[in-house]
Amino acid sequence: MGLFDLFKKTDKVGKDSAIDSKEIIKDVKETNTNKQVVTKLSYHPDWQVPQEQKYIFNFLANELEPLKPNQLSLAAINIDVNQRTGAWDVKAFFRNSLPKAIELGEMGLYLLDKDGKVIASKTFNMKELGSIPAESARPWVFTFEKNTLQVDELPEEGWKIAFNLVSLRGHQLDLDDSWKNKLSEDQIKQLEKIVKDLPKLGKTEVNFTGFQIKLMDDQSLAVSILLRNGNEKSVNLEQLPLEIYDANQKQIAKGYFKLDPVLSIQPNSTKPWTFIFPKEMVNAEDADLSSWTPRVPQK
Repeated sequence: MGLFDLFKKTDKVGKDSAIDSKEIIKDVKETNTNKQVVTKLSYHPDWQVPQEQKYIFNFLANELEPLKPNQLSLAAINIDVNQRTGAWDVKAFFRNSLPKAIELGEMGLYLLDKDGKVIASKTFNMKELGSIPAESARPWVFTFEKNTLQVDELPEEGWKIAFNLVSLRGHQLDLDDSWKNKLSEDQIKQLEKIVKDLPKLGKTEVNFTGFQIKLMDDQSLAVSILLRNGNEKSVNLEQLPLEIYDANQKQIAKGYFKLDPVLSIQPNSTKPWTFIFPKEMVNAEDADLSSWTPRVPQK
């Protein structure tokens, strides 16, 4: 089956997922008009489109709703299942209502069901779409392999293909209000730099990195840890067993923390948090705190 055979007369345009172009493109020159933009059909320059397929594309493009100025959009059409591989071929229009052509790089996309739940996720090389002209709509097929799917059944009507803004914005510092209120602007900037310079996390990785430790006068131990979440969804901590090891790999503290309210770490973010070990949980005699490591013991 060829590319154009995937687009059929029975296809219909479904849900549209539009975002402001500034979410993706930095320093873009936008138009100041409030006039709605009717996008024109655009083919990839390498395509030789048969006449019958042109009728189908034109019919589908005429169903598209106008966009607001300066938007990028993904308009769902239909999903075909590859019977051999189990992959989903997701047909959609990539639309650009900017007054200039754009070309994009790697970008994460979601498939969402009618309730907004993620049912598939994948990073695509959007350069393959070529340059998308100003105020245009380009038909494309986004293939989600079986291992990128989170469900077995095709979604009901009302599904969407959408931009994964979590992956686009990059890893960020997630500061709790209690931290925002006690830190100066310079301290926040220093934390942001620390977070930025840390090794990149895997997409499903959760990592705990120590950054500050202090043995208190009452022999309790205060440790500040960067709770790092590489996932594309929040991680909620209700309880946390935690051990602290000094530079010589000697265990100097061991405790179990119940977190009430639940400590939530936002997607693709790092949240700093301080844990206080009471003195009865601490064995810091002759400890070398020149470096130290937090560990979550595995059962």
